Amino acid sequence: MSGISKATILSYYVRTLLRRRWSSRSALEQWQERRILRHVARVREASPFYRDWWKGIRDEDWRSFPVIDKAIMMENFDRLNTVGIQRDEAMELALRAEHTRDFQPTLRGMTIGLSSGTSGSRGLFLVSPQEQAAWTGTVLAKLLPRGVWRQERLAFFLRANSNLYESVRSGRLQFEYFDLLEPLELHIERLQSYQAGVWIAPPSMLRLLADARRQGRLTARPHRLIGVAEVLDPLDREVIEQAFAQPVHQAYQCTEGFLGATCSHGRLHLNEDVVHIEREYVDRQQRRFVPIVTDFSRFAQPIIRYRLNDLLIEAERACPCGSPYVAIEQIEGRCDDLLYFPAENGTMLRPVFPDFITRAVIGASPAIEHYHVIQHHPKSLELRLQVHPESAEEEVRAQVGVALSRLLARMGCCLPVIHYSPYMPMARGTKLRRVERRFPL
Repeated sequence: MSGISKATILSYYVRTLLRRRWSSRSALEQWQERRILRHVARVREASPFYRDWWKGIRDEDWRSFPVIDKAIMMENFDRLNTVGIQRDEAMELALRAEHTRDFQPTLRGMTIGLSSGTSGSRGLFLVSPQEQAAWTGTVLAKLLPRGVWRQERLAFFLRANSNLYESVRSGRLQFEYFDLLEPLELHIERLQSYQAGVWIAPPSMLRLLADARRQGRLTARPHRLIGVAEVLDPLDREVIEQAFAQPVHQAYQCTEGFLGATCSHGRLHLNEDVVHIEREYVDRQQRRFVPIVTDFSRFAQPIIRYRLNDLLIEAERACPCGSPYVAIEQIEGRCDDLLYFPAENGTMLRPVFPDFITRAVIGASPAIEHYHVIQHHPKSLELRLQVHPESAEEEVRAQVGVALSRLLARMGCCLPVIHYSPYMPMARGTKLRRVERRFPL
């Protein structure tokens, strides 16, 4: 790619993405199959780990390859990647960047990044310059309605910056990095002067900015809001959309790839033109599944049949946009955030999905402004609430208790002891999880 301007490269990738059209779901799947088979053959030759992992299984039977996850990837990092980078040297560079907040250095031309580690362990990712350009082109094509051909200012709110994100800065696009570890008032001051048209941030940050706008401390207003990195809670969505008088779009982006984006109708779709996602159903009737990802565009650190820890709900009906890509009703959270309560007959623990808890809590009273549900034990639940100042908190607590009691009774579960405490905002740079379990099974 030497000698070619970044803007030209990005324009190529954007145009390629926008030109891709399939007449049917079947045509898309046939195209994916051809791409995956070519990719698998290259990876088998270049990655010692995958060569051994797939031993005795033909490329054509790639759906039978054993699944990997973050633990397996990190344990075999040195033999899995195809560019000869060792885990220790990559981790050293990534941790130094986290400490100094200087995310520019690369390792033998590779961008190195570190996942947030909300699942208990931190993962490393490697991205080559070509993959970086392809990722940027995909982001621009799917998230920015004006593309790369019009002037645009972007405000990226991130826990950690990266060359990957900086690559969005090019040509007519201006990019500003907003460090989530910085104070909110500094962000407000910068937004007022920068006047970005697109704000990309975790929903918890968008909620803080929405509150600031409602209080008159923030007057800047973008024409597009994009939530990333966290689950978009229904309560936060309502507040954000009312404050800015526009919908919140979503980007399903994680260490393992850019997996989804909202369409013109506001529906989240899987990015099946760059990744293949198998649906491992945990509740087929409710359309809940865990995604198993095969990224057929990523070679430096191949991601093939990689099981995520996320819970997704498939849309019940086809999206009116007409896209053949699978539509997602909701990213519900992580599998680790399934709550478990004793069954009424006392013989076992029964799982309860986070979304059920969310809807019971926020549906109990319109006075609830913030909430955080933490399960410390199957028989103990902590509920942190912030209610409207003019509302009686004891009354709201009673309403929530009734709503949770009805939900769990309907599911055949015993009601736990509920401990109420004041709501505490998450520390800066920490992912917001409205519903979480803090005990191992």
